[in-house]
Amino acid sequence: MPVNQLLRETVERFARDRVRPRAEQLDTTEEFPADLYEEMGELGLLGITVPETDGGVGGTVLDYTTVMEELAYGYASVADQCGLVELITSLLTTFGTPAQKNLYMAGLQDASIRPAYALTEAESGSDLASIKTRAVREGESWILNGEKVYIHNAPIADMAVVLAVTDPEARSSRRLSMFLVDIEATDGAERAYKEHKMGQRASQVGGFVFTDARLDANGLLGEEGTGFPAMMNVLDKGRVGIAALALGIHRAALDAAVTYAKERKQFGQPIGDHQGIAFQIADMATDYQASRQLILHAANALDSGEPAAKLCSMAKLFASEKAVRHTSTAVQVHGGSGYIRGVEVERLYRDARITMIYEGTSEIQRMIISRALLRD
Repeated sequence: MPVNQLLRETVERFARDRVRPRAEQLDTTEEFPADLYEEMGELGLLGITVPETDGGVGGTVLDYTTVMEELAYGYASVADQCGLVELITSLLTTFGTPAQKNLYMAGLQDASIRPAYALTEAESGSDLASIKTRAVREGESWILNGEKVYIHNAPIADMAVVLAVTDPEARSSRRLSMFLVDIEATDGAERAYKEHKMGQRASQVGGFVFTDARLDANGLLGEEGTGFPAMMNVLDKGRVGIAALALGIHRAALDAAVTYAKERKQFGQPIGDHQGIAFQIADMATDYQASRQLILHAANALDSGEPAAKLCSMAKLFASEKAVRHTSTAVQVHGGSGYIRGVEVERLYRDARITMIYEGTSEIQRMIISRALLRD
């Protein structure tokens, strides 16, 4: 399936002209760049796969990966916001009622509503079966209690999709349900704190505390007990999106290394003339193309409706690990200057590291891949 060329040109220009010039400043200040997200909304870059019937542009997963790569080439924190909106709008598209869509969908796409996806807890990361947050039915309402940690956008979120236990006695896949929580309007729903991260520092991360937070019947997203399969339903797209984000970081590191290797001279010649440097850059470029092909394969499978879990995990595993490896390579090519704050490759190295952790760690991806192969 061909990439939408107009879309690529639009997001490439936006990332080059509006995002890249602010990346270092945003990394330093940890500012939430609301104006950039509003512009992204105007350009149709948020919730890009939302069908036209739900007010979206009806883009493909391949379009989504294009947007994620180009935005991450500009600055990964900005791409991260795009990925979060894509996840929440995908859940609403698939499981939301007309009332829920009317309440949130337009605001998510124009950036007037800031979302969060609240899964992780202090004792529950990869193991969602150990979630403790509990929602208890009380008449037509639900009473929510618990705490979530390391949640993207928590410090500034207007609303959150919250995964909670609704039936502790059910089997693990039926214990959990999803809830839509209006953080501002719900008594007992509290933004708890803001974390200060190693990388992607303009992407806000923090916690929520829910203390007898009362949700009306409209708060339940999808059917009771379907939270886990609903989350898995959108996770493949989430993983290929993070793979594309890692790819954008990788490409930025490659370009920075090539430029530096041409300009920096040692022993009377550009350092790129030395095989020790040239071969590292060759490996960077080869792994970039390999990552890109894995992502394209996975995205096309999703767009074609084919089983894609294994392919998405392969893409996420390979692209994230190569991004971490080769942002390190770019620092090495730059030598001592690459270790200095304010030099692009130093930030890229920090920004890449989380891609091996969120949307499923590398270990989880290897487990998914191996199980798919060994159980066929």
